[in-house]
Amino acid sequence: MMDGTSAVATGPESYQYIEVIPFAGSMGAEIQGVDLANMDDATFDELYAAWLCHHVVVMRDQKITPDQQIAFAHRFGDIHHHPYMSGMPDYPDIIEIVKEPGDNYTFGSSWHTDQMFNPQPAKATMLYAHEVPSAGGDTIFANMHLAYEALSDGMKAMLVDVKTWCVGDRFKKDGGGKRADRYKGNTVMADKVRDPGNLITECAHPLFRTHPETGRKALYMGGHVQTFDGFEEAEAEPILDFLREHSVRPEFTCRVNWEPGTLTLWDNRSVQHYAIPDYNERRRMHRITICGDTPF
Repeated sequence: MMDGTSAVATGPESYQYIEVIPFAGSMGAEIQGVDLANMDDATFDELYAAWLCHHVVVMRDQKITPDQQIAFAHRFGDIHHHPYMSGMPDYPDIIEIVKEPGDNYTFGSSWHTDQMFNPQPAKATMLYAHEVPSAGGDTIFANMHLAYEALSDGMKAMLVDVKTWCVGDRFKKDGGGKRADRYKGNTVMADKVRDPGNLITECAHPLFRTHPETGRKALYMGGHVQTFDGFEEAEAEPILDFLREHSVRPEFTCRVNWEPGTLTLWDNRSVQHYAIPDYNERRRMHRITICGDTPF
């Protein structure tokens, strides 16, 4: 498998088997000419390189079964299981995300990067749309490489060795309430919440993360960040407030509109994302996350 470094480091991209169509100046591309159910190694290598380059890639009009989505996911690495959410009974590698009309909470409706509270956060996430609302339900992504690069030299120097403290539950912004409380009244998702048992769900990570495949620096921020490790809250919070707002500036973002058969794949080492809760219709998606490594 090619590591994609050349696609990132050099200028114009060149692909033989796929067509890559950027849809925003910050990041994001639609990939045409792929069939996720039947993909040879050469096509996959180009897709992987395009994903590293564009961070968020969208593939439309795909017709795949759960088994085929799982097989595609395994090409990126081992599959990660969410410590707080159960997978499908017949396909535990897949979380079926369902929002019914009248549900009061939308899964993923805050800026975050997946599994940041894990000592080895998720490398990638793929989301496959089965049912979508007639309007709304888009997902916004923010490029954390651009967010890092836009910081002043002084801010980078001041924070170069700082680590964040990340948690998977009882967030400050929720007043310390349990994750399960968010889903009370949700028809389907409430039954998926589970106890993580003895799994580690709190840890420290570098604020400035180096992408292990491209070598590019990123501002590693997200909703799981509670404070700076080793700081008093009063010291950390003003800087964190700035970084939270800075990291999702409009010029760093792209937006994905869903259709049935759309699969979107994003790099959690490069982006934050936000599921927009602007609809009141049924929406059903299949999500798989890929195991990652220890941030550095």
